Amino acid sequence: MSLGTQLFKLAIAAGAHLPLPLLHGMGAALGLLSPVLARREYRVARGNVARCFPALDGAAQRALVRASLREAGASATELAAIWGLAPERALALVREVRGEAHLRDAIARGGGVLIAAPHLGCWELLNLWLAQRAALTILYRSPTRPEFERLLISARTRSGATALRAEPAAVRQLVKRLRAGEAVGILPDQRARHGEGVDSMFFGQPTRTMSLLSRLAARTGASVLIAWAERLPHGAGYRIHLQPASAEVAADDLAQAVAALDRDIERAVRLAPAQYQWTYKRFRFWVSGMPPSDD
Repeated sequence: MSLGTQLFKLAIAAGAHLPLPLLHGMGAALGLLSPVLARREYRVARGNVARCFPALDGAAQRALVRASLREAGASATELAAIWGLAPERALALVREVRGEAHLRDAIARGGGVLIAAPHLGCWELLNLWLAQRAALTILYRSPTRPEFERLLISARTRSGATALRAEPAAVRQLVKRLRAGEAVGILPDQRARHGEGVDSMFFGQPTRTMSLLSRLAARTGASVLIAWAERLPHGAGYRIHLQPASAEVAADDLAQAVAALDRDIERAVRLAPAQYQWTYKRFRFWVSGMPPSDD
């Protein structure tokens, strides 16, 4: 185990003893230091907000960027609670669930459930919550630093979920599990790799969206839900949201299906725009007058 991995595990173990309001406060403070400590992330967030919210004036855009950086910091420090606490203690932080009936109905219908969980709120807690209610398989991409992969898998599977690396061989497993009536969780707004995506629009901006979720929905007939865990103010806990996706997400026309998925994700993001991961380089095209995306 590398020194970096050991230090990360120690930080998680130490932070698990801290109350969530303090963890979120520490993360928010770190987020506000992004212009100095994480200049790339700050620049990307600023460019993304300018692209996606052109109707906001400069002051409002800057306020949204600052709020998003605070939330990004909180998303890092809250891992101490989500990964460091026993699953039942972490799940006790869920204060409200909106739309759980949609999940129950989807499971009862059979045919599998596809969970589209965008980079919004606390998706790590969402994984824990879903795994308590369905046989769950989550798809993940290998971290940039390979030594963290074992730690990532351990954290995401400790409540009973199965983690599959995002590679061609995994698709057969996902189809098999959906046809067995299980649930599959996918981060649908990850930047598509070569040959994996379809050109689409997100917040009125050109992007390339991964097509796997729509292909799985069309192939298996699984129910599709948009899900996310909202961070409540002042470290008060979390609110789970679940909503049925548009029927077009499973359209035979892949471009139509992916466009519908992006619209569904955008509607969810607009409910809590500061909690979306604007530091992520989602867009692949340069927009005149705005910073290039470096994609």
